[in-house]
Amino acid sequence: MEKIIQITSGRGPAECSWVVAQVLKTFIEEAKEKNIKTTMLQRETGIENGTVETATVLLESSNLNDFVNSWVGTIQWIGQSQFRKLHKRKNWFIGIFEMEKSTATEISENDIQYQAMRSSGAGGQHVNKVSSAVRATHIPTGISVVSMDSRSQHQNKKLATERLLQKFKEETVKQFKAEFQAQWMNQLQIQRGNPIRIFQGSDFKKQKETKNYKQERQRLKREDYSDRE
Repeated sequence: MEKIIQITSGRGPAECSWVVAQVLKTFIEEAKEKNIKTTMLQRETGIENGTVETATVLLESSNLNDFVNSWVGTIQWIGQSQFRKLHKRKNWFIGIFEMEKSTATEISENDIQYQAMRSSGAGGQHVNKVSSAVRATHIPTGISVVSMDSRSQHQNKKLATERLLQKFKEETVKQFKAEFQAQWMNQLQIQRGNPIRIFQGSDFKKQKETKNYKQERQRLKREDYSDRE
């Protein structure tokens, strides 16, 4: 199972970007504890040192639902600004969203078509008579590259494959960026109510759920006494 998660400051100030950086670190550490493989797909640093505007992470595991559900939503951090010590605001919010995985990230050798062709340009009679150049085409996407660097067709095929993989990677990154832009509304929809997780302090500790069990026991005792009467 694979899922793509986006952690974003949502156009928030530098403090929110600092929170993103801390959440990203905590998120990856917790994923590793649960034997979930993480791959960083995109990471946009913020203006201040140690801050991250947006990060996109690919998760891989047999079961991701519980882990993802425990993170997706609004994250709240309670603490003093790391950059404006006199700033009165103490509550900062970022968002975590699950993204659609619509982009292929790997090439199958079965999807590559090779075509021998004559080299062009300088090189003497050899390049004009021998079909040593190689065109490699990724059939599903139509991405194509040509190698005519060597007189050896075998070597040109190897070079063409390497160039195709590189070009495919570059096109994949472009497509991911386009998807990020299309989902930019995610970054404008950070709801400040009902945060899925709350952290606090400069050491970024997770805030425990505040349940006053003593008061609850006293309430139950009072009810029990009243029933007896």
